[in-house]
Amino acid sequence: MNDDVRNIVLGVVAAGISAAIGWLARTYLWKRKLRRKQVFFGLPDNSESLLVVNREAGGPELTVMRHDVFALLELSALIKDCGAHAQVVAHDAAQQGFGERTEFCVGGPASNRRMAAHLNSLLPGIRINTDAEPGPERGAFAIGGERYLLQSGRAEYVILARLTADLGRGARPVFLFCGQRAITNQAATRYLARHHERLARKYGTGSFVLLLKVVNSQAYGPDVVELVADVTRAAHAPAPEESPSDSSRVS
Repeated sequence: MNDDVRNIVLGVVAAGISAAIGWLARTYLWKRKLRRKQVFFGLPDNSESLLVVNREAGGPELTVMRHDVFALLELSALIKDCGAHAQVVAHDAAQQGFGERTEFCVGGPASNRRMAAHLNSLLPGIRINTDAEPGPERGAFAIGGERYLLQSGRAEYVILARLTADLGRGARPVFLFCGQRAITNQAATRYLARHHERLARKYGTGSFVLLLKVVNSQAYGPDVVELVADVTRAAHAPAPEESPSDSSRVS
């Protein structure tokens, strides 16, 4: 074997080794990224999760708003990426505790009994006006002494929360998407899909409650979302005493 042939063979071998090392490195990084995602969402391979759907306010029990359907599609993609499975359950049929399966609960307390139960049990510091009659206070959030009014199509708010209810290591989380309108629920699921890595770095597997604002949804849909505040502490604090005008709110 002359020098030219030997150099060619060595070059091919070196290229093969480099390609193999690169493939192994990419595979390792992909698997590590996937494991982190699975841990954050509580979705190991082949695990089961719940998608708890609400109903259109004032409509039949199983009538789901169009934007809530889009929210469920966003969540289904996340679940599939983790190698897990989803079961869709109506809000009034999800009669179980939490911690055994990851739960994604979509919709406000006026249209989702499961959401109302979670707010009452886990987030007593959040109060939501559920008046059916039109008015400036309809759908308003009250959190930590601050009020957030619904300005339809211009400025709308939504709660995005990851909760574990202090059940200890290994408990599966509950994710809440509680918005003033259906389009805000979709905006919150999209925000979670886009920012879950940053949220995992900041909060790990702990609980958090974020208040988001959807800006000018009549022009931009669910895409322009601002983080207003981390309201975790205020949301977990006991709610202030109600005044008579607050009697229509639920916590």
